[in-house]
Amino acid sequence: MQAKGLKQIVPVVLAALAGAVLVAMPARAQFSDSYKFLEAVKKQDGQAVTDYLNEPGTTIVNTRDITSGDSALHIVTQRRDVAWIRFLIAKGADPNLQNTKGVTPLGLAVGVGFIEGAQALLDAGARVDDASQTGETPLITAVHRRDVAIVRALLKAGANPDRADNSGRSARDYAALDGPSSQVLSAIESADKQEKRQQAPQKVYGPSF
Repeated sequence: MQAKGLKQIVPVVLAALAGAVLVAMPARAQFSDSYKFLEAVKKQDGQAVTDYLNEPGTTIVNTRDITSGDSALHIVTQRRDVAWIRFLIAKGADPNLQNTKGVTPLGLAVGVGFIEGAQALLDAGARVDDASQTGETPLITAVHRRDVAIVRALLKAGANPDRADNSGRSARDYAALDGPSSQVLSAIESADKQEKRQQAPQKVYGPSF
């Protein structure tokens, strides 16, 4: 009786397993392609990357590592490779994707002092005030690094010096900690003056006779 019951159960179990395998295969294949694509980006294998990107209808350019959440743009930004940044952007890479820490490629570029990469990302539409999980904006990162050139570039792109992080301090607050002679504070104050000049009503002169 027990043997007969097992004989009836086994085919059902095998059928269920077969169905699970068939369902899982596309997911594994997609994961495999994503993994291989990101590995090709890491290895700077231009031909392999191009082959993946040239597949009709592909969105693999914006795939992310399942552990770190890093996209291809994160990878090439981390290695300070502006040529690859521009190449991936031209292929549709999203400059505003965040990794598992909430950091965008722009945040990474600022964090490593990579002004060329930061500018390329800004030119591609990177949102200048997107914050990480700690509330740290790219401008706050640049202020922490005392990177005046990047501070100026971010302010020119519209970065808000008064947006606070999770501790309640803004880029302006952190800059002020260095005292009134702080170069980054001076850059922020200069940007304030420039903004006020742009917002001031223009004088209208009458016609000359």
